Amino acid sequence: MRISTSQIFEMGSSRLADLQSSIVKTQQQISTNKRVLTPADDPVAAASALGVTQAMSMNDQYAVNRNAAKGALGQEESVMQSVTTLLQNVKSAVVQGGNGALDDSQRKDIATQLQSSLDQLMGAANTRNSEGDYIFAGYQTNSAPFTKTATGIVYSGDQGQRMLQVGASRQLAVSDPGSAVFEGMMTGNGKFVTTAGATNTGSGVINAGSVTDPAQMNGQSYTLTFSVDAAGATTYLVTETPPPATPATPQPYVDGQNITVGGTQFAITGKPANGDTFAVNPSSDQSIFTTISNLIDALSSTASGSTNQTRLANALNTANNNIDNALTTTSTVRASIGSRLSEIDDLDSAGSDLGLQYTQTYKDLIEIDPAAAYSSFLQQSYTLDAARQTFMKVAGMSLFQFLQ
Repeated sequence: MRISTSQIFEMGSSRLADLQSSIVKTQQQISTNKRVLTPADDPVAAASALGVTQAMSMNDQYAVNRNAAKGALGQEESVMQSVTTLLQNVKSAVVQGGNGALDDSQRKDIATQLQSSLDQLMGAANTRNSEGDYIFAGYQTNSAPFTKTATGIVYSGDQGQRMLQVGASRQLAVSDPGSAVFEGMMTGNGKFVTTAGATNTGSGVINAGSVTDPAQMNGQSYTLTFSVDAAGATTYLVTETPPPATPATPQPYVDGQNITVGGTQFAITGKPANGDTFAVNPSSDQSIFTTISNLIDALSSTASGSTNQTRLANALNTANNNIDNALTTTSTVRASIGSRLSEIDDLDSAGSDLGLQYTQTYKDLIEIDPAAAYSSFLQQSYTLDAARQTFMKVAGMSLFQFLQ
């Protein structure tokens, strides 16, 4: 077979170009630490790497969302801690206000302090975040959730909870509506509430009571009306609303003895006057602002005389129970916040592990094996050098070298 000189040069230069191209590609792989420089290098690996990259981006975004959720919940927890301290101070003021050694002026001083606490509580309820959004307004983040009106402090937000996607299949609430935090307090003992009649003139004081038989509690309301006969014997008549099939009969009153009505039990101490009334109604939601406002009104009114002292005692008992319920609600909200923060920590840990897995998978698909790449580079270098030497010798072969 005859090979022309031009063929020798074409074949040699083509082979040298191929070897040079291979070594340049290997150099690029080593310098970028990537085995797949273009999709053509490994279409399957390139496609898989694209999917892994997208998953890594989503995982990183979830981490950003979790960080934002931590900030929002951390701020809410800080506010709720302040609210808890404030309510504990209010409860102390209730106890202080019941001190019989205080006069009207001193109780008014306590009422003034409570007014400051009420303003402070409203400020906490209208807290804004770093972006200027009201954190307790539900979805209505641009307007203050609580405003003062002629009838008291009212909530103008909604019931929404702002959510953040903190995981591939998990949305987490990063806020609580003010209605649930500051208005969801149950009155009385949480099941029913006992109150003394506003026009009572006796010294009867009613306690919060307790539930003896939940099965008998059917949402009924009861009124106890006291009668004192000429001999001084005191009885009470229980009136149920709506009326039962069999009307009740008057019962003798014993100071401090438990009275059981419709699955509830409570006690009245002191001496109710003729015509005094006490009511037992199902518990209902009451704003903590209303509770403190009622307490301020009670402490601002005169307590001179046995009738006013009894009125104050009943008002303080009611306020004390309602403040306890407010503290319970606050504790429940804080527990919910803590639970969500704990879940975020768990999701952070899982997200970090997932990020490491994605990174390793991406490396396995795209990156080079350094040892193998360096070995290939040396082999290609030796091959290129040998090809150059061989081409030089072959290209120098000619019959003219043998002609003298």
